[in-house]
Amino acid sequence: MSRNSSPQPPPWGPPPQPSPFGPPGPGAPGGGAPRWARKRVVIPAAAVLFFIGVGMGAAGGDSDADRTEAAAKSSPAPTVTATVSVTPAPAPAVTETVTASPEPVPTVTKTKTVEVTVAPEAPAGTSDDSGTSGGGSGGGGSAYYANCTAVRAAGAAPIRRGDPGYGRHLDRDGDGVACE
Repeated sequence: MSRNSSPQPPPWGPPPQPSPFGPPGPGAPGGGAPRWARKRVVIPAAAVLFFIGVGMGAAGGDSDADRTEAAAKSSPAPTVTATVSVTPAPAPAVTETVTASPEPVPTVTKTKTVEVTVAPEAPAGTSDDSGTSGGGSGGGGSAYYANCTAVRAAGAAPIRRGDPGYGRHLDRDGDGVACE
């Protein structure tokens, strides 16, 4: 039988050593609580201590102001002497009130010129009735109006078929009454 020599370390590295801080635990190689478990306790504790410090600083922060206020009360206050001189007020100035009146607005008058053309009268021996019954212009008489504005200006509106000055160009709907 041969005797075993000292064991050689495995190729993946030496075996883990026991932790100097406590016995090995179930969560980590080498023992103790897992690292995330320690952070769950340490971070909230640090936050609580921070807020307590802020609260104490805010409550006791007026001590410098109290010291300067107490020092100001204990020192004597300076005396102030004021000299007032009165001068007479100047005489009131004369003011002149000017009232502006608006200028009259020019009156605008529109003038419209209407030109009425009247045909010359026929001699006494001729008759104008020949054009009223035929298929001609349908107008009879000696007056001629270019449009209904001229008829109204002459005071002849409405004009019926057969009346002097009637024309088909004045009767829009063709019912025999022009410039209704």
